[in-house]
Amino acid sequence: MTSTTPAPVQIERNGRVMTIRLVNPPHNFMNREMVIGLERVITGLEGDDSIGAVIVTGGVEGKFITHYDVAEILAGVEGLGQEVGPRLAGATLAAAGGLDRIPRVGEALRRTPAAGVLALREIHELFLRMNRLDKVLIAAIGGTAMGGGCELALACDIRVMAIGAGEIGLPEVLLGIQPGAGGTQRMAHAVGPARALEMILEGESLGAEAAVEAGLVNRAVPAAALMEEARAVAERMARRAPESIAGAKHSVYFGATAPLPAGLAEERRWFLAGGTGPRARRGLSAYARQVQEFDAAPVDVGELAAAWRAGTAVDLNGDD
Repeated sequence: MTSTTPAPVQIERNGRVMTIRLVNPPHNFMNREMVIGLERVITGLEGDDSIGAVIVTGGVEGKFITHYDVAEILAGVEGLGQEVGPRLAGATLAAAGGLDRIPRVGEALRRTPAAGVLALREIHELFLRMNRLDKVLIAAIGGTAMGGGCELALACDIRVMAIGAGEIGLPEVLLGIQPGAGGTQRMAHAVGPARALEMILEGESLGAEAAVEAGLVNRAVPAAALMEEARAVAERMARRAPESIAGAKHSVYFGATAPLPAGLAEERRWFLAGGTGPRARRGLSAYARQVQEFDAAPVDVGELAAAWRAGTAVDLNGDD
């Protein structure tokens, strides 16, 4: 095992699993520095075939990410110096995004009141990059996950939450704003638009078991078992083929929200791209051999299926 600690983002590698701990004591607020650190890690992962799954968790006792640093949000709003309506806000975001693509201009903009506008775009793009990543991201939620913490968890692919350790939700409306890091969209996809809107307008938060029931979290486990469960999921997912992971994520995240013909086209594209690769050929060939062996001498189908689910029936990521 190796470990590096670029504060406030702490990274551990163990085989094909990476663990990211986000640390900003005492409250574990998300802030600009943390987002930049996480962005650097995701950038590195985009070209790292040695990692197949990533656990994202909080590094402060009893907290996942409490929420985004409100003082930082306030400073960004005050930096604009005026009220901005929806139409002007859209134009401002578009203009800032265009200028940010010009070499050295984006860096200069970050020293102006437009820095807050760029930060909003950046966190959206970061979470989209997480959705596109060919690795499975598991949020191990061991404590409070409100606002930006909930939005980070929603940007992960699988959410495991400790029972009795805290709550998860989007309370921004209570402060006179709305979720701004993808929460309105991803919450609606997770629990349905009607329930999402109710939760957002009420500022409602849920414990682990209620969050599972709502569809916001995948699994609720005892606090002492949180990391063990997250690691078990991560190790299993890390045995999947990256092409399969990328295809499934793209098809669900970007195809399932499109009209059906467009979603099916996305699925076809990724099926063909993944199915022609060496990992797919390895898996398909191994299964075909097992079918022939089964015809000759039947085996326990349950055991066979369990081995495939565990990723131990064939090493998809091994050398050819």
